[in-house]
Amino acid sequence: MSNTASQDILTEVRERLSAKVTQWDQISGRRVYIRIEKGDLLEVARYLFFEKGARFCTASGVDMRDAMEIVYHFSFDGIGCVLSMKVQIAKPALEVESLAQLFRAAEWVEREIHELLGITFLHHPNLKHLLLDDDWPEGDYPLRRYPNE
Repeated sequence: MSNTASQDILTEVRERLSAKVTQWDQISGRRVYIRIEKGDLLEVARYLFFEKGARFCTASGVDMRDAMEIVYHFSFDGIGCVLSMKVQIAKPALEVESLAQLFRAAEWVEREIHELLGITFLHHPNLKHLLLDDDWPEGDYPLRRYPNE
């Protein structure tokens, strides 16, 4: 699909989400990063997935020292565009709504982020261990930065 079609969809998304997006960075015609508040996560994801037909690809978590950041990646396959949505979660209250409530594709990656960074995904259907042994020490998160690091 043409770059014009890509721009049309991105313009529509930007206009619709203008009240929710606190930062919009368009790296190229087909690569966009947005920042939203964690309270808007379900609404924005629902819009992208169900109304705009964006496919949920994956999510990644990053320890930013004072907060955790989750980056949710959505692909508009028909136009070759990827929109990544960033949500920061302030420490120490590391809780955010689970996207698995909307689509099952988020289940395993949220389990992975929970296990490795210690973020709790509210209303997730099953936050049991995915990668680590079941006897892994509670509260020990392999990818988390600790204050003295």
